Amino acid sequence: MSALLELRGVRASYGGITALHGVDLRVAAGQVVALLGPNGAGKTTTLKVAAGVHPADSGRLLLGGRDATGADSRDLARAGVCLIPEGRGVFPNLTVRENLLMMTFTGRGRAEVEEIAFTRFPVLARRAGQAAGTMSGGEQQMLALARGLATDPAVLLLDELSMGLAPLVVAELYEQVAEIARQGVAVLVVEQFAAAVLDIADHAAVLVRGRVERRGDPDAELRAELSDLYLGSAR
Repeated sequence: MSALLELRGVRASYGGITALHGVDLRVAAGQVVALLGPNGAGKTTTLKVAAGVHPADSGRLLLGGRDATGADSRDLARAGVCLIPEGRGVFPNLTVRENLLMMTFTGRGRAEVEEIAFTRFPVLARRAGQAAGTMSGGEQQMLALARGLATDPAVLLLDELSMGLAPLVVAELYEQVAEIARQGVAVLVVEQFAAAVLDIADHAAVLVRGRVERRGDPDAELRAELSDLYLGSAR
């Protein structure tokens, strides 16, 4: 299966401190890849490099097999890469409808953006006139996903979707993520809590101290190794 998003030998740093030591990752269209690992492993940095938000020191970024190394975030967004960062990234003082209206910069009309959002997440239609910051954490995350889908992404990058949310809400959100992937989107999900995402992931990679220490199908063997990999990162 050919990769829609691929990182080859990516190294990245902050102020001379190396965060990624030659990371290789690939995500095909229609696939959910879970990037797991403890705090400080480099997971968010990997997403930022993939989205053009943080530069790679070396290595290559490919989109659809084409070299996109060094492209900035705007160019990658226009090419179909959508990053939904940790913390949801909605505008709390704006209503749901106003948050969605801002996505018309993609060239889609207001009605189409709202149809995408309200069809995928009916609760947002009922909250259309409500300030986003007054909604529950799960509803805000739905709004963040709906805003991302309005860009018609080819690649969706999700950072800690489960943060601060109840397990049942997380399960519902990840079912939506799985459905998004089934429509042909390549999805790379960063999660610290593996159980939240492994049930819907097609492939998993475990990042420890900036290196991919384990990759493969999200089977019982990988799940059993996770605690050792996480605990071992402190050595």
